[in-house]
Amino acid sequence: MTEPDETTPPSDDDQMREILETLLADDEDITARAVARLHPSISAASSITRSKTRSRLLAEYQNRQAEYRRWRGRVAKRSGADTAVSLADKDIRIAELKATVQLLTASHLAMLRAVGELGGFSKWARFYEEYRDARDKLIDLGAVPTATVAQLTAEISTKLQSTTRRKKR
Repeated sequence: MTEPDETTPPSDDDQMREILETLLADDEDITARAVARLHPSISAASSITRSKTRSRLLAEYQNRQAEYRRWRGRVAKRSGADTAVSLADKDIRIAELKATVQLLTASHLAMLRAVGELGGFSKWARFYEEYRDARDKLIDLGAVPTATVAQLTAEISTKLQSTTRRKKR
């Protein structure tokens, strides 16, 4: 039997995501049956549960709804002023964390460029071979410089030419 994921049109998944967003915004229970009832081309809940992609998307929105409801329960027990102060504090903390990530990313990038200029980039890369997840995360953050061999070759060639010229003088 073929996987339903292979034949799922992207437009169906886009429509499903819109339906899930609506259910989440309206705080209606997110179930496969509720999505199938609202979806124009999916007529049965099993069409969602049998598909890995759709099932994963459904679970993601169910988790988001559970988290939303947990937070709503916490907020209901607090005064509006307390909630506003807490949200403002969290916004400030998020801004601080974003600034810290930007600083760390920039300093990491500068450090790697310096290591690369000194010829130690290959040693750094070997070190991170064992830490693939960490390396991939650094790449995602933009904290690893990108350069192709052609760029490096051109830079080295230029440096060699300028060094040769200096020696001739």
